[in-house]
Amino acid sequence: MSFALFNLPFNIASVLQQQNIKKPYPIQEQAIPAILKGDDVLGIAPTGSGKTLSYVIPALTQLSVYADTRARHPQVLIMVPTRELALQVQEVVKLFVDPNRYQSKTVAAYGGTSMNPQMKAMTETKVLIATPGRLLDLVESNAVKLEGLKMLVIDEADKLLNSGFKEEIDKILKLIPLKCQKILFSATLSPEVQHLKKLILNQPLTIQITAQPKKVAQIKQEAFSVSPERKGPLLRYLIKEKAMVPALVFTSSIKEADKVADKLTKNGVPAQAVHSKKSQHARNTALEDFKQGETKVLVTTDLLSRGIDIEALAYVINYELPRSPKDYIHRVGRTGRADHSGVAVSLISPEEEKHFEVIQKKMNAVVELVPTADIELHGF
Repeated sequence: MSFALFNLPFNIASVLQQQNIKKPYPIQEQAIPAILKGDDVLGIAPTGSGKTLSYVIPALTQLSVYADTRARHPQVLIMVPTRELALQVQEVVKLFVDPNRYQSKTVAAYGGTSMNPQMKAMTETKVLIATPGRLLDLVESNAVKLEGLKMLVIDEADKLLNSGFKEEIDKILKLIPLKCQKILFSATLSPEVQHLKKLILNQPLTIQITAQPKKVAQIKQEAFSVSPERKGPLLRYLIKEKAMVPALVFTSSIKEADKVADKLTKNGVPAQAVHSKKSQHARNTALEDFKQGETKVLVTTDLLSRGIDIEALAYVINYELPRSPKDYIHRVGRTGRADHSGVAVSLISPEEEKHFEVIQKKMNAVVELVPTADIELHGF
């Protein structure tokens, strides 16, 4: 199937052609025509499956037919759980809009930064991408009105609901017009997502893409058995001697992320830590440095396990395992995206071996645990 069959506006079709995006992913193939028809949609699809374009393309297509031109009245609201995802979605939107026509009409609003510039930008905003807390701040400050909303998209719904945003979402939903088209995307169909579906969607088309096991299987997975005190030296050995860069390294805590990044830098590997204690400016700068190749290793917590797309990321390294097998899958899904190859490496201490077995069972995969006791790590 080709995007040409959707009869998209010339400007959107041209960008797809310029970006060499020819064939829609399964979620796009089903969701785009349904959203263009005006149907409510529930899309369940794994990370990296193309959900963002599934709603961005029809949302921007519909903008031309929405008549509401009142100031501070966005026509499309895209709700996301993190600042990083808000910025990522904004970048996708910017690909398709003519800056001469849509200047200041697409805004990403999130906490951790001054609200004043976001308030000023609301005057002409037609597509608003926002985290729940900052959206409520803007509403309560009369900077934005939601009564004219034509389309609501809730992306990463499972993460939103599992991250303590339920109260904020309940407040926001009370402000949404009944006739507003509602789109719900999630990586999993949790009981909370099921409840939200029943609460807000009107006879929705349900699309479920079950490509996750295949997706993970396509990524080469490696695991090394190592004692806790040798984890740091082994990580530096793999990065330096095995050229495992660029790499996204996951730790289980903010403190450990800072420690690992500091040790890497001191040992000659340009690394930065990105986590919730960093300012938004620092996080944006670190991500940009990483994408540009100035930083070889980005060390983070599960903050970046979803909602961030780094094209052609060669390695994901689990310095410490996450609690949930689902979080492991989301971490691994940062590599091997858009048909690029990728390698996921896990450093497993004796205390983590049983948990790693549980993760493998959930993935229906077997990853050989390679011993490392004989590797000389002196100097690393």
